[in-house]
Amino acid sequence: MQKRDGYSAAELFGSANGLAYNDFIILPGYIDFSPDDVNLESRLTRNISLKRPLISSPMDTVTESRMAICLALMGGIGFIHYNNTIAEQAEEVRKVKRFENGFILDPMVFSPEHRISDIDEVKEKYGFSGIPITADGRLGSKLLGIVTNRDIDFETDRSKKLSEVMNTELLTAKKGISLPEANEILKTSKKGKLPIVDDSGNLVSLMCRNDLLKNREYPFASKDNQKQLMVGASLSTQEEARERLAELARAGVNAVVVDSAQGNSIYQIEMIRYIKKHHPEIDVIGGNVVTEEQCENLIKAGVDALRIGMGPGSICTTQTTMSVGRAQATAVYRCARHSRQQGVPVIADGGIANIGHIAKALAIGASCTMMGSMFAGTSEAPGEYYYENGVRLKKYRGMASLEAMEKGGSKRYFAEDAKIMVAQGVTGYVVDKGSMFDYVPYLVQGLKHSFQDMGTRDITTLHERLESGELRFEMRSLSAQIEGGVHDMYSYKEPKYM
Repeated sequence: MQKRDGYSAAELFGSANGLAYNDFIILPGYIDFSPDDVNLESRLTRNISLKRPLISSPMDTVTESRMAICLALMGGIGFIHYNNTIAEQAEEVRKVKRFENGFILDPMVFSPEHRISDIDEVKEKYGFSGIPITADGRLGSKLLGIVTNRDIDFETDRSKKLSEVMNTELLTAKKGISLPEANEILKTSKKGKLPIVDDSGNLVSLMCRNDLLKNREYPFASKDNQKQLMVGASLSTQEEARERLAELARAGVNAVVVDSAQGNSIYQIEMIRYIKKHHPEIDVIGGNVVTEEQCENLIKAGVDALRIGMGPGSICTTQTTMSVGRAQATAVYRCARHSRQQGVPVIADGGIANIGHIAKALAIGASCTMMGSMFAGTSEAPGEYYYENGVRLKKYRGMASLEAMEKGGSKRYFAEDAKIMVAQGVTGYVVDKGSMFDYVPYLVQGLKHSFQDMGTRDITTLHERLESGELRFEMRSLSAQIEGGVHDMYSYKEPKYM
């Protein structure tokens, strides 16, 4: 029988050498479909699926509510960092949950005694201004009116009470109305808001016209069974994480990642068991791990997914400083191969710098990819832009940089009270990438073309071909890597995205 061209993944990763994404390439397959036929749906955890296998890292220069909202709308998910107070992290989660809903179960509510200036503050902070007015300013009390932009735009006295400007001629719907029925009322009435009231006229929820438009514009949005955007958050293994978890649960978080640089520890195992016992409704992602033995320990503890990577991030110095870790491609392949047998998805975290790396991570077994530096320079990432030598930049720092650890990042290194902090990361700057609303569609289209070149229509089939040995690979020498990129040019203009 004729020997197949190239190598299977088992053969490629069978040596003692650790491989990075640039060390190998995927051999092309047979094309009988268009990129539009590619389905990128994949599992985040045992219980949660995403339309797009893209996750933002829980870093304080990457993911807060703006990033999480955008990614959820685009079919992925963001994980809110914990370099903040418990209340601050929970509020970031609530912002995501409030952003888009079928029925908004916890709308912002004011009383008649509030002022127009209070509306101004809400608009500046959250970006919306249609506020229901109830008798005592709380959900569940008598609905009296509503204040929208048209009621206050031309008011010069911003200290006026809302009782003087609110609209009392209200269109409402009764509690128990179905989502399609409520949608139809909004469409036909041309109103911006539809308050939902009980038989006594008490406000119980709210619907927004803008949400209908968002639903139409973002058909792949990641939503839970309450029609709210999905969002994740990070936790440490320290005692305060238990209180933090309780607040995150109340805020509606869908999944948590136990954020440790080295996840194979008694501290993380105990935290995983605690979460599964006290909050079984929340999916738990364990990590970070890079070996099969590490995976097995966390799987036994009850994780719903694993986060793979130790030291490959662009701002991470763990492998150099600690001499512990693993080459990322080898780590992803071996951990995914082991975890797949037990139905546990793995997330490739770190070392991803372009579309090709995302495709490679998925091809060697990852279900999703987590990005830090790729998303850090976008307008949705925390922080302000500044210019250096005419280049627009934004700060990006490792959670183990001294700067981040002083803010709380040391929690992931079991070093909260350490008198001497040893940096395992740096603070740097990344180039402006514009908005995620432009960037993510570019990444998605690039991935679809990559899948077409591999001759594979979806991630499930890709992993089947990986396991059977049908998917073939080849090592890349340094010369091959140079040859495969831009070379021998006097000058050239780089594309906006790589």
